[in-house]
Amino acid sequence: MKPVRFELTAPDLSAWRIGNTGVEGLWHFDSGQPGRRVLISALVHGNEWCGAWAIKELLESGLRPQVGQLTLMLANLAAFDRFDPQQPDRARFVDEDMNRQWSPERIAQTTSAERRRVAQLVPWVAQADWLLDLHSMHEPGPPLLLTGLQTRHLELARALDAPAHIVRDAGHSDGVRMRDFGRFAEPEAPGGDTRSLLIECGFHGDPDSVVVARDLCARFLQAAGVVEPAASQATQRHVPFKPWVLEVTGAVVARSERFRFSQPWQALSCIESAGTVIADNDGEPVRTPHDQCMLVMPSVRQARAGVTVVRFARRL
Repeated sequence: MKPVRFELTAPDLSAWRIGNTGVEGLWHFDSGQPGRRVLISALVHGNEWCGAWAIKELLESGLRPQVGQLTLMLANLAAFDRFDPQQPDRARFVDEDMNRQWSPERIAQTTSAERRRVAQLVPWVAQADWLLDLHSMHEPGPPLLLTGLQTRHLELARALDAPAHIVRDAGHSDGVRMRDFGRFAEPEAPGGDTRSLLIECGFHGDPDSVVVARDLCARFLQAAGVVEPAASQATQRHVPFKPWVLEVTGAVVARSERFRFSQPWQALSCIESAGTVIADNDGEPVRTPHDQCMLVMPSVRQARAGVTVVRFARRL
């Protein structure tokens, strides 16, 4: 496993940690006018800085909703504080992955730093109509916009026209993500207005990940209709193509930290033939389940029992 290099510098969040809600790192603005309740979150993982940069910039700009409500959230500041450039993966979380704790059962069991923090944040996530969760990736690769399985989320992802790759997926076996929490995972319902997306902006340490995060915030806020169009259009990048969709067809969960790929597969590698061995899962060969099988975010940096190390997908 190659060492990672962070070319992106850490954002100075000292002026924005206090929040204005009584909850650290959480800012809420109410226009006083009817409209959607929009939430943008970052730092669910402490070494994923691109979203924190984007939220810091939104706060510094003085952006306020013209209608509805806007909440900006710096989620796992405790993990952010423990970053060590010699061990950047260590800052992903304090005790356990925050983005697997969004179920009522786990929230009720405040047995870790992450679960206690989720219990503080969950009222704000529960009240949101639209959610954008900003992340980055263990390995270099193109940005991915994750939608879950509901059609309404996929439709919004397509309407944003960026990034180039959309992933339709059911989440992870080891716990519920924020974007799948509560109303966001409910089946389609007439008149339902909930939308949630998770953007993987590129490699953690790549400065371009901030550009992607900034761009998606602008597109998302414009689509939500809570800010003046000029305020969101100013930071949008030109993307000269329509996104295309990958549907996840299966996932590989590590049996132990000994999981190893057969070669250093790149993000969105396409394996031509079904049955191709791509990894060893503690003595069991891992084979592709179908032809033209694409590998979504292959990485062993967090490999241990129960952790998803790659997902299979096909292009729709």
